[in-house]
Amino acid sequence: MKKKVTVNDLMQKKYVYYLTEPAGKNFEPEFKPDLTPKEMLHMGVFGGKYMTDCRDEFPKSWFSGAKLCHERHDPELNYFGINASQPLSVWKKKGWIYKEDPRGWFQWYCRYYMGRRIPKEDARQIKRWKAIRRHIGQIIKNCRKGDATCRRKQRQAVLHWAYDARKL
Repeated sequence: MKKKVTVNDLMQKKYVYYLTEPAGKNFEPEFKPDLTPKEMLHMGVFGGKYMTDCRDEFPKSWFSGAKLCHERHDPELNYFGINASQPLSVWKKKGWIYKEDPRGWFQWYCRYYMGRRIPKEDARQIKRWKAIRRHIGQIIKNCRKGDATCRRKQRQAVLHWAYDARKL
């Protein structure tokens, strides 16, 4: 099974990649996200601004009922109602952006979830995902379990990385 995907959105024109794995299956053994991209979009991430022009690339169900705002970044759309994002310019400056995924980690995750595999980049992004666990440790250490008002910004940040901060 190899499905060709051609991307034409605001950040990429005629970018082609192939899906070589079934959607949501055959992840690297150490990569076990709590949330799917659809669940994240429906809960509220990235102020609703992220991927509003990508509807043709991903399943329609991801966007039906998702908390999105095409016009602007709106922190009130985030699950924890707070801004936990840095501008794309910061991501670029820090070298976090891979040229194939100009929107960053979440775009990589969406494409990985759908079945795209790029071994070297997958390993890099999974390593970054694992590093976010340090923030989970801080939430657990400093907050009562289930207290969604404690460290909201940090909770929103880990939610952006597919960790279910509601369970902490």
